[in-house]
Amino acid sequence: MLNQNHLLGLKYLSATEIKEILEQATYFKQLFNRPVKQVPTLKNKTLVSLFYEPSTRTKGSFDMAMKMLGAGSLNFAVNTSSVNKGETLVDTVKNLASMGVDGIIVRHSMAGVPELIAKNVDIPVINAGDGFNEHPTQALLDMFTMTEEKGYIEGKKVTIIGDIKHSRVVRSNIWGLSKLGAEVTVCGPASLIPHGIEEMGCKVVHKVEDAIKGADFINVLRVQFERQKGSYFPSSREYYHEYGITPSRVKLAKEDVLIMHPGPMNRGVEISTDVADGPYNVILEQVSNGVAIRMAVLYMLLARRNAR
Repeated sequence: MLNQNHLLGLKYLSATEIKEILEQATYFKQLFNRPVKQVPTLKNKTLVSLFYEPSTRTKGSFDMAMKMLGAGSLNFAVNTSSVNKGETLVDTVKNLASMGVDGIIVRHSMAGVPELIAKNVDIPVINAGDGFNEHPTQALLDMFTMTEEKGYIEGKKVTIIGDIKHSRVVRSNIWGLSKLGAEVTVCGPASLIPHGIEEMGCKVVHKVEDAIKGADFINVLRVQFERQKGSYFPSSREYYHEYGITPSRVKLAKEDVLIMHPGPMNRGVEISTDVADGPYNVILEQVSNGVAIRMAVLYMLLARRNAR
C-alpha cells in the first residue's frame, strides 16, 4: 500500500511501492479487452485537472482513467480562469478544494508546484509534470511497459538518449529504474547533460554508439526546442548525425531491444521514421499503458486512502 498521500515524484517512493503500482496497473489493463471497461471504484469522486502546460497523452490518459474508474472530472481552463485576473496558484487550489473536489492533477512549467499545492490542501495531489523536475506517471508507464515486455527490470540495461537537461521524464526514470535494479545510462551532447546527474544513480556517456551497445531498452527523449534558451548544438541536422537513433545504431543493442519514446516525436531529429515505426518500437503500447498506470495511481490514492 502506498505510504504517501500524494504522488509528487518517484524520488519519494520505495521499490515496494513502485512494484505495487505496476501490479495494480496489470489488473486494470485487463479491463481494456472487456465489453464493459468501467469499474465504478471512484464513482463518488471528482478530480480537477490543472494543466498550465499543453498536453495530449498525459491529459488524455488521465481523463480516460477517471472515466473508466467512474470519477467525475472538472477541467480547469487556465486561459478563462481568475488566474488571468491575478489570482495566485495557492488561492486557486484552495478555492477548488473548497468546492469539494477529491483530488488535484497538476502540470506546471515550474518545478516544485505540486509540492506547494500539497502543502496547502488536504486532498491527494498528483504530479503530471513539473518544470525540469519529475514526471512520475510517465516513468511508471515506462517501467510497466518494460516489465510487460521483458518480465522484469532488475539487471536490464536501459539507455536514455537525448535532451537530458530539459527532461523531467529522465529524472523520474532514473529514480524509479535505479530502485528496481536497472542499469541506467544517459547520453547526449555535453551541453544537454546536467552537471552531477550521475549522482542520482546513472552512468553518463557522450558517444551514442557506446551508450546503445548491449542495451535492453533505448528510451529516446524529445529535443525540447521550446524550453531551450540559447543554442545547445549547431543544428538539428548535426544533432541527428551525432545522436539520432537510426536502424544502423539500433543494431548495436541487444537483438530483442525495445525502442521507447515519451512523445511527441521529432522525426528526423532524435529518431528516424524507420525506427519510430519499426518492429522494435513499443511507443503506442506506452500510450495505452499510460491509462492503466494512471488508473492504478488514482485508485491507490483515492479509493484506498478512504479505506485506511
